[in-house]
Amino acid sequence: LDKDIPADNNASERAIRNIKVKQKVSTQFKSFEGAVYYSNIRSIVDTSRKRGLNEFKSLQQVIMGNSIF
Repeated sequence: LDKDIPADNNASERAIRNIKVKQKVSTQFKSFEGAVYYSNIRSIVDTSRKRGLNEFKSLQQVIMGNSIF
């Protein structure tokens, strides 16, 4: 067993939780493009948190065209 690999998939389940809550509250995404934008933003925010980066600054960098990932 690799000590760096968790024995459960709790991190994966936590990662999709925000999307499922959004779906539950609004019952749907209004457009396919909206779902794509939401997913992209969530991905940047979640990855920034996991890496200990400032989420807002990460979003700013991506918007400015500076890929940080």
